[in-house]
Amino acid sequence: MIPQIQPWIDDAELQELTRVIASTFITEAALTKEFEQMTQQLTGAKYVIAVANGTVGLYCALKALNIGAGDEVIVPDLTFIATANAVIMAGATPVFCDVESKTFCIDIASAKSKITAKTKAIMPVHLYGQSADMPAVMKLAGEHGLKVIEDAAQGVGVLLDGKHAGTFGDIGILSYYGNKTITTAEGGIILTNDEELAKKCYRLKNHGRDTKGTFIHEHIGFNFSFTELQAAIGVAQMKKLDKIIARKKEIHDKYEQELAGIPGFESLYVNPAVRPVFWFTSYWVEKLEELAEFLKNNGVQTRRFFYPLHLQPCYQDPSLGIAADPEDFKATTNAYNHGLSLPSSYLLTTEEQDTVIKKIKEFYADRN
Repeated sequence: MIPQIQPWIDDAELQELTRVIASTFITEAALTKEFEQMTQQLTGAKYVIAVANGTVGLYCALKALNIGAGDEVIVPDLTFIATANAVIMAGATPVFCDVESKTFCIDIASAKSKITAKTKAIMPVHLYGQSADMPAVMKLAGEHGLKVIEDAAQGVGVLLDGKHAGTFGDIGILSYYGNKTITTAEGGIILTNDEELAKKCYRLKNHGRDTKGTFIHEHIGFNFSFTELQAAIGVAQMKKLDKIIARKKEIHDKYEQELAGIPGFESLYVNPAVRPVFWFTSYWVEKLEELAEFLKNNGVQTRRFFYPLHLQPCYQDPSLGIAADPEDFKATTNAYNHGLSLPSSYLLTTEEQDTVIKKIKEFYADRN
């Protein structure tokens, strides 16, 4: 089976892990600081805080902004479920809005229509290596006095007008889960330019303390700490990032060149103001289920887009207070019904990509 996505792990990560193990410092220490500094250099954020994963990063961001019970947070309907679950974890209510039909990122008009007196924040998601329209998000937030929390879990390396995803709003997060552009196995980063928000987030992840090593806790906090083992992988991965981004673009461009002009198999729009990272190369596919099944039967793994939040079984419980009219999510539903991601790993060989392309052409030769 040609995998849809897999991480690039080799001796570089092993060497960094060996260095950590030899030091015997396996909880947060010098290498975590090194990884944070590398992320700071990449993103330009003033404050960078490593946390256990992206989900708890979102939780810390929400709580640092004093968002909780009785508050609403606007979340795009097309995203991984962790975006909305972090809002619920913080005690607030996620309110779903539709996405743009081209970029699949948050639709500003739909978001505006969801604002109520309870709305405290808007949470744009930078989806599939694209960037949300952050100038429009910031304008909307400014007009309504809303905080902006950027879910840039998939946005490592993504730039909009030269500025890194996750650094436009009050606070943002990155994810380094195993299938992301670069990985620390599990892991996340909080980004902000606000010193007070940074302090609050650090306290939340460090048992309510401003520093480690003390047993006096001025605040309520939790254990969302990073580890030196994660940092070791992250440092090695960060050194590979430019090569990974370049290789993923090569893979994307070859798909675009070889698969152009097939009816019912359309390229996705890329905003010219965005330097995307092709985490996945994806297409709008008219006969999605048929193509996905055909490729599976021919040894090619694919992936559908995220299941719309408003359809998630876990959100149908009336006690959650999440009300969603299916008519409000036409773009999201269309994206789910027709969005398909092809094998897009750095490790994808030329021969494997040629096989994927050949099988797609075979499928459409019999049907067009």
